Amino acid sequence: MSDDHRRSRPDLCVPTVRLLGSFALHVDTDTIPLPVDSRRLVAYLAVHRRPQPTAALAADLWPGVNPSAAARLLDEAVAAVDVPGLLTGDDQGRLALCDDVAVDLSDAMLLIRALSGIRVEHRPDLELLESDILPSWTASWIAVERERFRQLRLSAMESLSAGLTAADQHDDAIAVARRVVAAAPSRERSRRVLVEAMLAGGDVSGAMAEYTEFQELLRSSIGATTDSELDRLLAPLDSGWPLGPGLHRPVQRWSVGMPGVRGSRPAGRRLAAGSPASGR
Repeated sequence: MSDDHRRSRPDLCVPTVRLLGSFALHVDTDTIPLPVDSRRLVAYLAVHRRPQPTAALAADLWPGVNPSAAARLLDEAVAAVDVPGLLTGDDQGRLALCDDVAVDLSDAMLLIRALSGIRVEHRPDLELLESDILPSWTASWIAVERERFRQLRLSAMESLSAGLTAADQHDDAIAVARRVVAAAPSRERSRRVLVEAMLAGGDVSGAMAEYTEFQELLRSSIGATTDSELDRLLAPLDSGWPLGPGLHRPVQRWSVGMPGVRGSRPAGRRLAAGSPASGR
């Protein structure tokens, strides 16, 4: 019987592992419960798709435990995974998920790679990039992978927003940037791509509001604001631009073209009524 025929049989449904947001194991429409240690094992192998030596695997899953005891715990965790087509071992004694197992993290990584090479014409479905890897789990091995994925997904969405801005898809650019800002409110680059998208679409007051919110967030979290790209992007010629005590007034740099605004601006012109620069 061919592989295609075997895979088409209803009793050989492909398992699906979810890591983004929370853990789940599905086979067809059924959710499969697992003991705690078995969940940790499956999650580890879903994050690290290459075959894992059992000694290193046990050491990562049970740090500080005697190697022989950790090996026994690993054997028990494997035995408790009674799901055909989920785990596989090789002749070197290494463990892995079967190649056919679907993992949402793997799909998310494919999307991140695809975003760097697509022609920006519309906003793709970004649901896979909205959640962290197992945010409630505290093991050191997952914390490292969670932060790595977080940086990759945020950077991918920031680049997508910038590309949409460059393609004059301002509404989509703003929508993507807002997702990134919601995920990382104090991340300057995320806020900057949102401000750039707003300026490119002509929403100066919205851009100023985002700038003000970012500055207030910094003051509340670290007690001060810092000189940033946002300052240089938004600072008007008005000498009264309020950056706060002890901070340098940035040099104006209009890096985003605004509809109806020329590159050289007359001295003293303010951005918008009601903005910090307008005095109203």
